[in-house]
Order: sequence, then structure tokens, then C-alpha cells
Amino acid sequence: MDPEKEALCAESGVCPYDPEEKESNKKLAKLAMAALGVAFGDIGTSPLYAIRECFHGDFGIPVTHGNVMGILSLIFWALIIIVTIKYLTFIMRADNQGEGGVIALTSLLSTRNVTTYSRQWFLIALGLFAGCLLYGDGMITPAISVLSAVEGIGIITPLFSPYIVPVTVGILVALFLMQHHGTARVGGVFGPIIFLWFVTIGVLGLIQIVQQPRILAAAFPWHGIAFLIRNKMHGFIVLGAVFLVVTGAEALYADMGHFGRRPIQLIWAILVLPMLLLNYFGQGALLLASPGEAHHPFYAMVPGWALIPMVVLATVATIIASQAVITGAFSLTRQAIQLGYLPRLRITHTSYSQIGQIYVAPVNWMLMLCTIGLVLGFQSSSKLAAAYGVAVTSTMLITTTIFYVVARRRWGWSRLLAGGLASLFFLVDFPFFLASITKIFHGAWFPLAIGGVFFVMMLTWERGREILADERKIIVPTLAEFRERLQKEPPLRVSGQAIFLSGRPNVVPVTLVHNLKHNKILHNEVAILHFRTEDLPRIPNLEKVEIEKLGSGFYQIIVHHGFMEEPKIDMILALLHAKGIDLKLDSASFYLGRERLSIGAHPRMSHWRSNLFLFMSRNAMDAAAFFDVPPSQIIEVGVQLEL
Repeated sequence: MDPEKEALCAESGVCPYDPEEKESNKKLAKLAMAALGVAFGDIGTSPLYAIRECFHGDFGIPVTHGNVMGILSLIFWALIIIVTIKYLTFIMRADNQGEGGVIALTSLLSTRNVTTYSRQWFLIALGLFAGCLLYGDGMITPAISVLSAVEGIGIITPLFSPYIVPVTVGILVALFLMQHHGTARVGGVFGPIIFLWFVTIGVLGLIQIVQQPRILAAAFPWHGIAFLIRNKMHGFIVLGAVFLVVTGAEALYADMGHFGRRPIQLIWAILVLPMLLLNYFGQGALLLASPGEAHHPFYAMVPGWALIPMVVLATVATIIASQAVITGAFSLTRQAIQLGYLPRLRITHTSYSQIGQIYVAPVNWMLMLCTIGLVLGFQSSSKLAAAYGVAVTSTMLITTTIFYVVARRRWGWSRLLAGGLASLFFLVDFPFFLASITKIFHGAWFPLAIGGVFFVMMLTWERGREILADERKIIVPTLAEFRERLQKEPPLRVSGQAIFLSGRPNVVPVTLVHNLKHNKILHNEVAILHFRTEDLPRIPNLEKVEIEKLGSGFYQIIVHHGFMEEPKIDMILALLHAKGIDLKLDSASFYLGRERLSIGAHPRMSHWRSNLFLFMSRNAMDAAAFFDVPPSQIIEVGVQLEL
């Protein structure tokens, strides 16, 4: 607002119409609606199965007045402490240039002014493992969400019960098959559909609360404490089912980079939290009046005439929730590739306007096979619920640990403040983790196993790359040594431009050494190009390229890019042109190494890890395709290296 308007506000106490403020509010509202459709699908579909798992199935607690009040009290305070206070108020402060999620949080540990990578290896490994656990979550979430929604057709009539699993599998197959088309075209309707979902479940809950208003007393915390004291070990185990109400909290943090902190906080406070509480308390009110409905209290609230539309709406809502989790797995894979923990894979952008809309085929097919396998193996959402939660509780514990370190070392918080907050979060997170881990033999092992497999793959790939880098150091000189050698024995220079891709700065690429050794010539202009992934999500274009002129037509160019970016050669050459280095995409020769890897007599990794690295390397996308280098201008030089 300009100074004249500010003065008028001060004098009259009434502020005139401000179009800029209105435009800002409209943008905030649009972002909030978009966040509703993407970020809140997981946590928003939990009412389908969370209350039911507390009172029904192998670990269910008897439906009594005290137990219903206690469960609802625990649910209420879990939503308040874990989601509202921990994630939306504090954890979201730990953003990496606006990006959220456990990988972005972990990257804050290794940035400058915090500490060195070597001193933080344990915490970084923890953060990496937490990211790996999200792959298991990405498999279970579509399975349990869609299956719990489709189970509603068995309530319409028992005749449909044999078709629940086949229908669920069909929906999941269609969901994964559509991934390569992207969701940009239908993404605009996600928000309104999830909005309708939240309003509907809130109204259903409110109708039940009006009939049993005493249920609102469950908001007092002593009901939850009394429940745990009264039921002892059984009550503790039920915490694993209570935790299902907050399984989407980590997704809110991860999606912060797409929508910003304020839209997510706003839509949670004014819509999502109130509607969730109305529905959970409504299910509790229903159970007080009709304890026999514990087998599916959510659908028991729905009038008979609305049951079919509700099953359809629930199925669509769970598909949207699954879509967000699948996209999250794609984003996690891209970050791991850029940070050097996974081999290069083809990443397809499915939207011109949304940078987060990507598709990674190998990850998609792996998720599809595992998700369908879970549905066929467990057969019901109740059995799947035992496997759900352990990955998220583990991730939450790790997030709290890393948050404490970031708050202390990066923000300079006192030990009392950072430790007090972390202790509160641990006090809530740890019992949920222990309750989830008790179901290790009932399916909870699955997400841990998936996370462990990916963790081993990532550490193996990183270690293998380190070994190969050491091998290259033995056979290639430094830039300084190379320049001295050229001065003593000048090679024949030919007209043209040559670009050599290098894995390390200040070291001559092995392709350049071999080219000079066998061809005895060098181009007039030689650029040694090195790509460096920084611990930041994105790097401004003005800071992306660092140029060092070495003389005699030699340049060392270091390209800095964030772990959310994909560097392409045409963009890099355009940035270089703006800085006076005119390397031509259509005429320059690109020299790439074709590495032939083998296991040496005394490998520095165990044989099984060495073989795993070789398998990953053979299936990796080549550098030319990854960086979009024109195939007709590539010259490959063979290199023999041993692990």
C-alpha cells in the first residue's frame, strides 16, 4: 500500500480498497485449493479406516464408553500436537530455500556454516534411510486407501464382496498406467473434489455429534491418559491404529515446496482439521449409540440412499491421495539421482507449468507391482493396516532428530528451547513407533524391508562411484600437471570446439587423456565441463556456471545445480554464451567415456555389493541422454576400470 493510503488508514481508522492485497489474497486462495487437492489426500482419507482399526480386527479394543472417549481423545491430541504444532508450526520452518521433506531437511546438515559432511555422516545416513522408507509408504498408501474405499461396495450388498479385490486391482492398474500421461489436465479438479470430500465427511460427522453431544468431552486429555492406564498393553498396541490419523503429516512437509507454507497452514486450520475432527468424533458418537457398527463405522454414518455416491466419492478421493504419494516417490527418486545416490534414470516432465509433475518409468512399474502384490497378499484393508504406519513413525522420529540438530547448529537455538521442543515431539512420536513396531510379524516388516533395500542400493551406488573416482585419479593427471605436460610437448591443434564431461573438478577427464594419447591432436577450444549438485533445491541462473580460463584455448567450467533441477546442455551453453564463452551446440564435439567395469582381484566392496553396483551401472541412463547431448556429435572413448 502506498504512503498516502497508509496515512489515510492511520487518520480515519478505515483502510481503502487495496487491489494488490486483494490479488495477493486471491493467489493465496488458489494455492490453498491446489494444496488441498495434492497435499491433504493422504491424511484426509484416513477416516475410512483409522477408527475401525481401533475397535475391529485382530488388535481391536472393545467398544465401551470409556474406550471410545479415550481413543477419540488420543486422536484429537495426535492431530493437534503432531500435525498442527510439530509439522505446521515448527518443522515447516526448516525449509531449504522453500523446499520441504526429509531429504531437503537432511541437506541442511551438509551446507556451509553448519559442519562438514564427514562429521555428519550418521545423521545424513539417517535422513537418507527416512527417505527410503517413503518408498514403502508409497506402496502401502494406494493399496490401503483404494481397498478401504472399495470395501464399501460390500456394505451395499454382500453379493459384491467377492469383487472387492478384483475391482481394487483394476483401479490401481489404471492409476499406474495413466502416470506417463501426467495429471496436469485433471489436476485442476483435484482441489474441488477433495473439498467436496472434506465437507461431506464433516457433515456426516456433525449429524452424529448432534445426536450424541457428550462425545465432545473426549477433547479433554485425561480421557486418553485414563484409556492407556486402564487398558495397559492392549491400549498401548492400539496406538498403532490411532497413528493412522496422522500418516499424511510428512507429505504436508514434503509438498511445501510446491505450494508454500502459508497455503498449507491456512487450509489445514479453516477446513481440513475441523472436518477431520467432526468426522472422527461423529464416528465415535455412532459407536456410542451402535457398538455393533465397529466393523465399518465410516460407512455406517452414511444414509442408505447416499451409500453408492459415497463409495464413488471415497474411491475418487483415495485415487487422488494415491496420486500424490506416487508423485512424491518420483520426486524422491529425482533428488536421489541428483545427489548421487542412484544411477541416472530417464525423467519425463508431464506438465509445462508444474515442475513437480514428473514421471520415472522404473519406479512407476515397481510401485505398481508391489502395490498390487500387497492387495492380493493381504486381501483386506484391516490386514494392511498392520503394515501401515511403521515407515511413517520411523520417518517422524528421524525428522525430529535432524530438526533438533538444524535448530541448534544452523539457527543458533539454545539447548533448552531446541531440546524442549524435540523432547515433546519424541514423547509423542516414540510411543507410536513402539506400538507400530509390535506388528512387525503382521506386515510391518514390509516397509522396513523396502526401505532397507533402497538404502543398501543408494549406499552401494555412492560407494561404487567413490571407488571409480579413486581409480580415475590414478590414471589421470591434475589440470596443473596436464598444462605443464602440454607446454613441454605441445600437441597438434586443429580447428573446432571439443567439450569433455568430467566427474571431478581440477582433474583432467580420462577421455581427454586417451584422446590425446591415441589421436595426438587437440581442438583449438577445449572445455572441461563438470556438473556439481549443491545442497540447495535450485541455483539462480546467474550463479549456475563458474568459468576458469586456463589459457591456450582451455576452459574449466563448473555447472552448479540444485537437487531439484535437471541440467540440460542447451541451457548450460546459453548461460555460457551470456558470459562470453561461445560454445556451439550444433558444431562442438562432445567426448564421453564408455566405462567398462569389472571386479578386481581385491575389490574394495564385497562381491555382492560390487555385482549390485555393476547391475545398477548397466541399467543406468547414459550421460548423453541424461544431459540431452545431440547424439550425432558424441564421440565415445572406452575406459577400463576395476571396482
